[in-house]
Amino acid sequence: MDWILMVKALILGVVEGLTEFLPVSSTGHLIVAGSLLNFTDAQSKTFDVVIQFGAILAICWEYRAKIGSVVTGLPARSDARRFTLNVIIATIPAIVLGLLFEKHIKSVLFSPVPVSVALIVGGIVILWAEARQRERGALTRVHSVDDLSYGDALKVGLAQCFALIPGTSRSGATIIGGMLFGLERRVATEFSFFLAIPIIFGATLYEMAKYWRTLTVSDIGLFAIGLVAAFVSAFVCVRWLLRYVASHDFTAFAWYRIGFGLLILIVGYSGGLSWAD
Repeated sequence: MDWILMVKALILGVVEGLTEFLPVSSTGHLIVAGSLLNFTDAQSKTFDVVIQFGAILAICWEYRAKIGSVVTGLPARSDARRFTLNVIIATIPAIVLGLLFEKHIKSVLFSPVPVSVALIVGGIVILWAEARQRERGALTRVHSVDDLSYGDALKVGLAQCFALIPGTSRSGATIIGGMLFGLERRVATEFSFFLAIPIIFGATLYEMAKYWRTLTVSDIGLFAIGLVAAFVSAFVCVRWLLRYVASHDFTAFAWYRIGFGLLILIVGYSGGLSWAD
């Protein structure tokens, strides 16, 4: 295997793992990293799907006890059934809109200006949401993921739909949306993690069905490196984020988004960024 490709796979896997669950848009970061590494061919599309799958495996491992408890408790426990139904309710809106408008979104919004605008606007929204939290004394009414009502789940699911716009960030939309709807910061963060499981698993199966013909036996090692790198870095990032939200807000991420959005806009229009379809 080409060692240069191995290094590229390692770097991209780490980028995916570190950005998938932070409110900063993993899509934007993979575009920039892939362009800088000259990894933007047809193989890269399948690779992105694989490393995204590695990141979600980190969530499954981190919350394996909770997931196991819910699965085994479905036949007898009402809280397990309510949690599962909440995840389903919150997942449906994004799936429906994604299937209906995927081609239109990619053809119209997947370019430097829309992605940059989404990053910058998302950063401004985070600043506004955090200011609102401070002014209202961080009023929250939901202090556990098991306490969410079906209405809460639906509202977070509708917020997740904004993530269909490239550059918005799925985690950012669900976490900030959850906070605005009265979820405690840690609860909004954890529910965002749980929502990632069906969304990313579903997206992985959907994309692999489209791109599996591009896979070859020689790709296995390359993809394995990216998957493991994404898994490890995502696991570390999730652990860090849970500690971070216990005593910090998301203002730093907001300013980072604004700066990164401006960077994409400038570099993209200077001809230094290869924008894949």
